[in-house]
Amino acid sequence: MPRRLGWAIGCLAASLWAAGAFLGPAPSMATPSGRESGLASYYGDEFDSLPTASGERFDKHGMTAAHRTLPFGTRVRVTNLANGRSAVVRINDRGPFVKGRVLDLSYGAARALRLVGAGVGLVRIETLPRAAERRVIRALWHRRSYRPLGPIAARIDQTRVVRGGA
Repeated sequence: MPRRLGWAIGCLAASLWAAGAFLGPAPSMATPSGRESGLASYYGDEFDSLPTASGERFDKHGMTAAHRTLPFGTRVRVTNLANGRSAVVRINDRGPFVKGRVLDLSYGAARALRLVGAGVGLVRIETLPRAAERRVIRALWHRRSYRPLGPIAARIDQTRVVRGGA
């Protein structure tokens, strides 16, 4: 029995080593600030309506992204370092599977960051804590172009007031 266990552990180690050799080192979000920089690309038409790694259907016009290690549902602010544009996206898939890239954006997110023409661009990724998500929603609510988010931000504020006053 110990021989089989040793053989199984050896096979597992070899496969993990091979995966690391093909994919390169996994990006680390272990920095204290939760920031990471690197190349991002986008994907769209060929994957539209197909299931993602999280199980939901991919919407090429949505504000979503694929990351190798961040948990599904994590919201991150992505900033295009070439033009300063930023967008908040939600991680719902795994990838990218191209060495040297840290993020795969949906077509909608890439369009918001103006990455569609170039296809690939240098970006900075910042994970957002829950309180920052509420601030972002409120900030977007005050912009006229994002009016549909108004009722969501109002509900968040009402919930906090009701719970805080009780």
